[in-house]
Amino acid sequence: MVDPFDIIGPVMVGPSSSHTAGAVRLGRIARAAAGGSVVAADIGLHGSFATTYKGHGTDAALVAGLLGMGTDDERIPDALRIARDVGLDVRFRVVDLEDAHPNTAVIAVTNESCAVTEVVGSSVGGGRVVVSRLDGFRVNLTGAYPTWVIPHLDRPGVVAAVAGALSSSGVNIAGMTVARKQKGAEAIMVIEVDHPGPVELQGILAELPNVLGVRYIEPIAL
Repeated sequence: MVDPFDIIGPVMVGPSSSHTAGAVRLGRIARAAAGGSVVAADIGLHGSFATTYKGHGTDAALVAGLLGMGTDDERIPDALRIARDVGLDVRFRVVDLEDAHPNTAVIAVTNESCAVTEVVGSSVGGGRVVVSRLDGFRVNLTGAYPTWVIPHLDRPGVVAAVAGALSSSGVNIAGMTVARKQKGAEAIMVIEVDHPGPVELQGILAELPNVLGVRYIEPIAL
């Protein structure tokens, strides 16, 4: 059966759901992952993004997302100028990624604390996106659900403790990715949930043993 959304597409400023709406959502996810205070961004464009980004407005769309705009924001075509006006330093470059989706961007964002967060994400059609890497970790983040991002030390019981804290707060897990760079070193959990839970949940998660930080990413509407 054909999904009507694949025909109608998202509510958006055009011209392209993949190159414009999807790019806005990737920028929004990168902004949220960085803590919402982006002062600079280095953006690598791969494949079709690299060859058509000016004609399809992908550059403006990515920056619009970094500025916190939605896919239907009428300011999207002016996002590059707005970024300059507010002092957001953005640089674009072409990258060649092995085995990557043709609509892929590597977005390295710097926040007000000078911390750098790197997001590798692809626009996969109809405004939908998939983030495949976050700060070098392999993840699976769609932006469709409330999402908790929890860097932690790779120790026994950490995943269970986080899952237990979510359960105790009445939060149901829709999907989870756990990744590590090497055994016993830093790891990361990306947990998509049905609802974010009570306001105190972030503090509860942050206080768990071996948890290094907690970031919350709001769902980004199509």
